[in-house]
Amino acid sequence: MIKLIKTFWKWFRSPSKMAVGTLILLSALGGILFWGGFNQGLAYTNTEEFCSDCHMNDVVPEYRASVHYSNRSGVKAICSDCHVPHEFFPKWKRKIIAAREVYSHIMGHVDTKEKFEAQRLKMAESEWARLKANNSQECRNCHNFDDMDFTQQKNVAQEMHAMAQEQGKTCIDCHKGIAHNLPHMEKVQKSFIPEDMLKK
Repeated sequence: MIKLIKTFWKWFRSPSKMAVGTLILLSALGGILFWGGFNQGLAYTNTEEFCSDCHMNDVVPEYRASVHYSNRSGVKAICSDCHVPHEFFPKWKRKIIAAREVYSHIMGHVDTKEKFEAQRLKMAESEWARLKANNSQECRNCHNFDDMDFTQQKNVAQEMHAMAQEQGKTCIDCHKGIAHNLPHMEKVQKSFIPEDMLKK
């Protein structure tokens, strides 16, 4: 191993190959710095502070009133826990789509509470469809039928979770509006409304 390092160092320092060695070293350092900075930027866009910059007047207050923000156990889910997949490729796909959403906000399509409310149903249906398509993966990162002790749940929750598991339902089928206010539901397609909500 030491001989290999010495050989590499001799090659690296040889005048005819100095430029190539320097180029390789600078490229490697540049790649490391770029990747580190890129990951830092990605991590920053997953923070509650980043999301709050645009959503302070619309969804942040309702999120802060939810059990995902404050509860007896102190376990907290932030925006990215529910809206950004944890897996590498789905995360990138979601970030690309989110870039369009940020652009839409900057262009003034949903930059006021009134405009946001006018688009709430469309945005909610899009998010419900995304969660339905991925089997509520973001929910299941914390909540999983296989890990639930149904005997510790209230009777209604026991029955609903057992039925959902038997019927292959996913979290978003019943838990719409868990962290945000629901849009006006009279325009929602029936497929998006759980049967128990339709009976109320």
